[in-house]
Amino acid sequence: MLLPVAAPVANEKTNVRKTLFATATISRKLFKNRTGCSLLFLYDQQSKPVIIVFYVYLLEDHLRIPFFHLRSRLMIRFILNNEEVSAMEDPGMPLLDFIRGDAHLKGTKIGCREGDCGACTVLEGRLHGKLVKYQSIVSCLTPLGNVAGKHIVTIEGISSGGLVPAQKVMIDHGATQCGFCTPGFVLAFTAFALSHQPAGPARAIDAVSGNICRCTGYASIERAASDLCRILKEKDPGDPVGWLAGQGFLPAWFLTIPGRLSALQTNMPENADIKIIYGGGTDMLVRQPDCRPGTDAVFLLDNKELKGIREENGYCLVGASVTVTEMMGSQLMRSLVPRIDHFFRLISSESIRNMATIGGNLANASPAADLAVFFLALDANVHLRCWNTGEERIVALKKFFTACKQTAINPGEIIHHLSFPVAERKQLVNFEKVSKRITLDIASVNSAISIALHNGHFRNVHVSVGG
Repeated sequence: MLLPVAAPVANEKTNVRKTLFATATISRKLFKNRTGCSLLFLYDQQSKPVIIVFYVYLLEDHLRIPFFHLRSRLMIRFILNNEEVSAMEDPGMPLLDFIRGDAHLKGTKIGCREGDCGACTVLEGRLHGKLVKYQSIVSCLTPLGNVAGKHIVTIEGISSGGLVPAQKVMIDHGATQCGFCTPGFVLAFTAFALSHQPAGPARAIDAVSGNICRCTGYASIERAASDLCRILKEKDPGDPVGWLAGQGFLPAWFLTIPGRLSALQTNMPENADIKIIYGGGTDMLVRQPDCRPGTDAVFLLDNKELKGIREENGYCLVGASVTVTEMMGSQLMRSLVPRIDHFFRLISSESIRNMATIGGNLANASPAADLAVFFLALDANVHLRCWNTGEERIVALKKFFTACKQTAINPGEIIHHLSFPVAERKQLVNFEKVSKRITLDIASVNSAISIALHNGHFRNVHVSVGG
């Protein structure tokens, strides 16, 4: 038995909850809990819900399920391979679950669900001017809300009919055996091919630093990486997508993605009534993998106000949503810390560095947090801002952590940016980390030190240790 109930929407969050609650309550009383409830959103051209249709249906005794409270949801728009997607799922849902469960693309594998194995690697493309720049990410730690307005590519989306170079070299060098990890390696190598840097063996190996193979061994994969660099020798770093598509190494529709992304309308609101804050997701989805916040969450990874690295009044300012990869690519950071490439490669794999933010690493308050230890040695400050009022206060990073997994952040506050003094240009910085794996492992012990020199003497020395 099916009972449709329609309700116009004036305020999505309020009406959905009230109407659903009322519908569920009435149906429970009428049918003594032998009911289920589903809902359908109808949207106008501005992506605003105008009608919600609830279907209350009778359940047979052996199919009885408990009632639960459904949150209102957002329409998340992005491009998945060559298809434009409008997903009305919980924005905290892992991208991996959407790819496999909703899109039925099974080439992306479920492995560790902690970003450690790389089996779920996909490509993420972001619009930069008239070009789309691609990087590898792990879909198990990417909340669906973070892909709004982007291009996501799975293993099914890279082929133009034959084998792409990353697939061919893996086969030619016997670099696959059971095949479970192979899609992740192929996508990581494809991200390397799509990068705006010249191809080189060291860069190719770094691109797959987050991918684990449990049966083939790595010598054949290293040979495949060297062969891939040979194929990419003539690549145009200024327009890698155009070059790869022109060579037939990528489907031609990749060339249409910039225009399609620019025309794609997204409607991710900045909710003032927030309970859960997402950065890159690399900490949140490890700590709370089953969290489904509905519209009680805000996604700050692409918040322009929280991006950027600049020098101001003798301090270097780093936005809370700046990723590890963005810090490594900053000319200012590279001038202040010349060995930052080496240091930050110890922090995590490339796919995690593409996602992890400085704000998220500090807010997680892990005693083994690599970025916290690094910036403690730089005598950094944390700038906190009230989400509703805009009031800002500054807390020294050495006083920011009040206990293990506890910080000085008050309710309603977010980390806005980090700052550290740069007046001492003659500053020596070093970071060390001991862990079971060189990359992509939690620190057994990590440490950092900065020494400011003046006329051959130590002026300031800061040391930090974690683990």
